[in-house]
Amino acid sequence: MNQALEGVRILDLTRVLAGPFATMILADMGAEVIKIEMPKTGDDSRQFGPYLNEESAYFMSINRNKKSITMNLKVKESKDLFLEMVKEADIVIENYRPGTMEKLGLGYEEIKKVNPKIIYAAASGFGHTGPYSKRAAYDAVVQAMGGIMSITGELGGRPTRVGPSIGDITAGLYTAIGILAALNYRNKTGIGQKVDVAMLDCQVSILENAIARYLVTGVSPKPIGNRHSSIIPFESFETADGEVMIAAGNDALWKKLCEAIERTELAEDERFITNPLRAENYNELRPLIAEPLKEKTTKEWLSILDKFGVPNGPINNMEDVINDPQVLAREMIVEVDHPKAGKMKMLGVPIKMSETQGSIKSPAPLLGQHTTEVLKNIAGLTDEEIETLREKGGI
Repeated sequence: MNQALEGVRILDLTRVLAGPFATMILADMGAEVIKIEMPKTGDDSRQFGPYLNEESAYFMSINRNKKSITMNLKVKESKDLFLEMVKEADIVIENYRPGTMEKLGLGYEEIKKVNPKIIYAAASGFGHTGPYSKRAAYDAVVQAMGGIMSITGELGGRPTRVGPSIGDITAGLYTAIGILAALNYRNKTGIGQKVDVAMLDCQVSILENAIARYLVTGVSPKPIGNRHSSIIPFESFETADGEVMIAAGNDALWKKLCEAIERTELAEDERFITNPLRAENYNELRPLIAEPLKEKTTKEWLSILDKFGVPNGPINNMEDVINDPQVLAREMIVEVDHPKAGKMKMLGVPIKMSETQGSIKSPAPLLGQHTTEVLKNIAGLTDEEIETLREKGGI
């Protein structure tokens, strides 16, 4: 099967998570991603555990389908070589602090002189404009500043960081979307452009109803545990042996839930007929739902709620997730064979496409695994020229 981004070449200067996550998405869809790393040390995340045969599982999980070359852009010969490679590239992506590439003489204004059609994507903590532009940022900082921690946690509890690095991941997603939009525009006009993505912008953009609620009420939302702020009932409930998540997202589902828990009178109760009324009378309603749910096991309730068409699910841990039949059926857990780590399982490609399905063609590369191959085939260097560059510390 052909892939959607076949023939697209990306020079990837990113490291750690936001940028590599974006280029992984594009590589999964067929783009040729040439990951450019510092000699000897490589991407910072190569040092993040856990390890499998001395290879970072963290690094391997987000750098599949890429080629790795080493290149020190502070060395003039390597910088010149990089600019030659830009001529044959479609996209340059970096996630340095703003100003870093400009100091190297490799900012967008310089890059586009070499290739006017280039798409230059920059993912950073705060973006390339604004008063915070030059500040450093990591996921935890952005989660704190972006507001998501202030609405996460138990009712009455302290602000809590979301488990996955959602500040980085959302920035990676938006960067990939921006690149694809820029590619589409270039395909129509022949004009390249700069894509400037800030982690903080992305974090703010996904606050959806939290921001909407504040703008309407003037009151900042606070953590409320597993319940939804405005849809009732939409939260987890205790069962005889655990918990079950129930999401009755409209009045019709509310009536079905009442039938499922054999409390049909609640559906006719004037206090609970509509969602706004259920929200208004939440403190009275919740115990009336919670009491019958404690009478059966989670497994029993999953079956009953499915029968009545009420959206529900167990609260799975990681072991549950990777063994879930739906997850497996959708090929979201796949096995790859790494040259050093050996056989290992990793997450699959979540976007399913009828004509151009993405795939995992190769595991994450060893540091500099493709340096000679890329410099010969793309840059046209000889073995002697490559060795000379290596001796100068350029690769």
